[in-house]
Amino acid sequence: QVQLVESGGGLVQAGGSLRLSCAASGRMFSDISMGWFRQAPGKEREFVAAISRLGGNTHTADSVKGRFTISRDSAKSTVYLQMNSLQPDDTAVYYCAARFAFDSTVRITTTAYSFWGQGTQVTVSS
Repeated sequence: QVQLVESGGGLVQAGGSLRLSCAASGRMFSDISMGWFRQAPGKEREFVAAISRLGGNTHTADSVKGRFTISRDSAKSTVYLQMNSLQPDDTAVYYCAARFAFDSTVRITTTAYSFWGQGTQVTVSS
């Protein structure tokens, strides 16, 4: 089992920045690949970014590419999502997800992930 606890959401004006954090526990951090997803009201949960178990491979959705960056700190067993140039369309609940991995691949579908955090609200005002 992997437990995930997100933090860092909040209210920000358009053009602003936020950094989300997701602390993982229950398993060696190097055994798990991590991802960020988001879900806006009335919409399906969508992929945002993912990072491989050792951090050497990342993938970011086209909708946030150039604005959002995913990273991980093995010493803190934490994955981050740095979000810059936020826009109202970025408003959503953001979820951290984890899956066991033994290679450097990343996954972009919700079904690939076995463990999920509780979500953190990000609201961008215009």
